[in-house]
Order: sequence, then C-alpha cells, then structure tokens
Amino acid sequence: MASLSSSSSSTHQWKYDVFLSFRGEDTGKSFTDHLHRALFQRGVKTFMDDKLSRGQEISPALVKAIEESRFSVIVFSENYASSTWCLEELVKIIDCTKVMGHAALPVFYNVDPSHVRKQTGSFAQAFAKHEEVYKEQMEKVIKWRVALTEAANISGWDSRDGYF
Repeated sequence: MASLSSSSSSTHQWKYDVFLSFRGEDTGKSFTDHLHRALFQRGVKTFMDDKLSRGQEISPALVKAIEESRFSVIVFSENYASSTWCLEELVKIIDCTKVMGHAALPVFYNVDPSHVRKQTGSFAQAFAKHEEVYKEQMEKVIKWRVALTEAANISGWDSRDGYF
C-alpha cells in the first residue's frame, strides 16, 4: 500500500466515492440503508459494509475500502461507540484524512454532537465498558477517544435539525 500513502489526492484514482461508517443495529436498515440507496441511484460509488464478517479487529478488506474511498460519511448514533469495530474504522478514517486527502463528513443521527465530542451520555457508558475490557491496552481506548473528538469537531449534519 506504499503507493496509496504516497499518492496525493489530486492524482489518486479512488475506487469508491464514499465509505459509509455506521452502527448497523442503529441505522443499518433505516437511515444508512436509505442514504446508500440514494447515493447509488445518483451514480455515487459507495462502500457499505453490510456483508463483511464481523470480528474484534477491523478486517484488511475494510481498511482497504477506507483507503480507496475519497470521502467517508460517519453516521454517529446512540450505540456507535459501543462497537469497537466502528471505533477502529473511525481511527482509520481520521488517519486517512491526515495523510491521504480523504475527507470525512459526520452525521449526528439522533445524538447530540457534544455527546460525541466529549464522550458523554451513551458514549460515556460505552467508554466505561471499553476501559474495563481494555484496561491493559489503554492506548487503544485513547486513540478511539481522540478520533471521536476529532471527527465530532468536523462540521457535519445533525438529524435533530430536521433536514433529513
């Protein structure tokens, strides 16, 4: 993948226009599915992970899909932070924004952006569990927290504003 990381966004040939990051149980059969369908109907090449096998670690296929996407739409929802899979995706997305010219757009689906940014509410509950499970790997938890804060600081869409 050295050629990917050394390419600039202006010369890079993207495989996908958009990578969708979402918590399936929250929005997979509703908002995100509708968004995916709308993008597809408009000819936007979109990667939506609804078929890859689940596990504790993010799969190489998913990492590659993020790297090969020009944009990511991150659908933050009530249980997004409870998924280590989503958090690992998010870390990769934020890394790609810094080194590959990848752009990210957060969508705050029925969650307060400040809860994501400050990890309060359901995000605080999720991190309390992560800190228990990963107490020997706190650097991982810190990376997740930093990625959430950075992503939530990007101007995005708040579904509570009624524009959906």
